[in-house]
Amino acid sequence: MQFIMPSAGKWIAIALSLLLGVGALVLRARISQLEHTDEGYRAAKKKRNLLMMAGVLLLWLCSGLILSSFGLGEREFTVSISPARMDLFGLSVSSTVFVSWIVIAALTLITAIIRIFVIPRFQETPRGIQLVLETAVGAINDLAKEKYGQKNEGLASYFFALAALFIGSAIVELFGVRPPTTDLSMTFTYALVTFVLINVYGIRKKGVTGRLQSFVKPNAIIAPFKLLSDLAIPISLACRLFGNMLGGMVVIELVYYALGAYSVGMPAVLGLYFNAFHPLIQFFIFINLSLTFIGEAVEEQMA
Repeated sequence: MQFIMPSAGKWIAIALSLLLGVGALVLRARISQLEHTDEGYRAAKKKRNLLMMAGVLLLWLCSGLILSSFGLGEREFTVSISPARMDLFGLSVSSTVFVSWIVIAALTLITAIIRIFVIPRFQETPRGIQLVLETAVGAINDLAKEKYGQKNEGLASYFFALAALFIGSAIVELFGVRPPTTDLSMTFTYALVTFVLINVYGIRKKGVTGRLQSFVKPNAIIAPFKLLSDLAIPISLACRLFGNMLGGMVVIELVYYALGAYSVGMPAVLGLYFNAFHPLIQFFIFINLSLTFIGEAVEEQMA
């Protein structure tokens, strides 16, 4: 970090943006106190919103000018498809694998706390954290039943655990850590589990012979194409999830690189989307596709 003495014009710009920004926020507070005076509520609300926007923008400009004086925000734009590796007890481990271990450990601790202190206090009328948990469990359970049909036979439990892992992986990105879902080896692992479940549930419904016979229905000539289609499922799921999550990370990095010292707080909305809503959307797509493939395998065996 190298301090660059700002010019006189820059000092003036810093002082003016700071004073005007603080003044706009102070004026907004005064208007909010006069909310029920002769001035109408809508007019007062409009002025408060405009002053809030002006104050935030001016303070953002001030922070950018100050940080640029210290040489902050100057960075090279580099995005690696493969995550960095680290030495752990003499073993070379991917950083995303290590982050996954941390997320799993944190989820295990949270689960233990909920089981010991929260679940025993459940009431007949859910509210608070009980309402959140029951809503989440019910939503995934209903989705599994809808896609799989009849009983979900443990699928809801697996996908609920996977959802918790997805959310935990998204949260770590808020701290500037590369999420595990941007590692192709991790997403391929999730997809490979789905591939195993497809065959396990298919064999459970009809047996090994019935599973093999499904590849030659309605005609044996299509067997190679069905086999290739099944083998492509984990590759498709893994690449879809990896590409979407990596794309979100690249967009955030581009925003920070383009804004430089002025990136303070500015990409917050994009960060909220790509670190919160975007992973949830991708998980919803992943679980839907997984359940659909499992349901199709079972239907083939039941036909």
